[in-house]
Amino acid sequence: MSAPASRHDHYPRADASRRQAMRAAAGPLADRWAAEDDAPAGLLAAMRAQATAPPGEAIAALAPWLDDIGWLRARLAQALHLLAADPFARPPLRPVGGGALGGLLLAEAGAIRLTLLVRPVEAALRGAAPSALFVPGRARIRILAAGNAAIRLHHAPVSRAEEAGAFTAATASPCVSDPSRPLAGGETLALDTARTAFSLIGGGGDVLMLELAAQPPSRLPIRAYDTESGRLVHVSASRRDSSFRAMALTLLRTMRRTDAAPLFADETRTEDFAARWHAMRELVALDPAAARAPLAQMAAADPHPEVRRAATATLMLYQSPPASGRGSEACELVR
Repeated sequence: MSAPASRHDHYPRADASRRQAMRAAAGPLADRWAAEDDAPAGLLAAMRAQATAPPGEAIAALAPWLDDIGWLRARLAQALHLLAADPFARPPLRPVGGGALGGLLLAEAGAIRLTLLVRPVEAALRGAAPSALFVPGRARIRILAAGNAAIRLHHAPVSRAEEAGAFTAATASPCVSDPSRPLAGGETLALDTARTAFSLIGGGGDVLMLELAAQPPSRLPIRAYDTESGRLVHVSASRRDSSFRAMALTLLRTMRRTDAAPLFADETRTEDFAARWHAMRELVALDPAAARAPLAQMAAADPHPEVRRAATATLMLYQSPPASGRGSEACELVR
């Protein structure tokens, strides 16, 4: 079995034999790690055994993989050995994230992910963004290197009714923040990530974290708050499949693919209210004429009150003569 295909697999471009040698070195390592993970006592086997468990129970069952990281040290050493042999080598580790916080996806099974995350010192020098993101689920985070940083916890309460689908932006509780405190190397954070988030402040070195997260699909959306004011600033679908479709619709709208309007209309009938409104907003911006009928239906019958109000407000912007060109304005007014 060869190493996973990559868009970087054509480097070094002019040296086919070197590329073949890199694949030959990485392939057996990928096979070995896969066999270890799939074995009865392996990481992926353990994750799959918790696939249907509540997030808190899954995190508790998998906590030993954070407490003893000998397996991780061994894998990183093997990956570094490949890179020492050739800096273009591709160890079988998948990069994730970017910007101020990125890293490597170590394992994933359904809604459970184990990730090695780093906040480089350069991000500390740029300063922390005044926002906090709350994602339904649970997480356990072991701090491997504190980088002389401080940590600040942010809290945004949600009720059981809101978790069950009754969340509205108008009634959302504000975010409140604890005072910052020094981050300690070796400490472990156990978070209900629907209600508690954190930000890192300052520091003179890289911060390295091992994060185990169980974040299954939820009727509660992902919420972003401005931490200075405590104000809710954005909601988005918490289902990963909804998020992927939302990104695809945005791309199609940017490409002016009016022939894809039926795909947008289909997504306005999805279960997640944030995904429904995102699809409608993009459809109005893409093709106001095609959006008018589904927008009227949404204004009349969408099960979520804020979606109905947003659709009604947008529908009112349709004037005579026809509303061509007014879709973007409508989207901005109810964003």
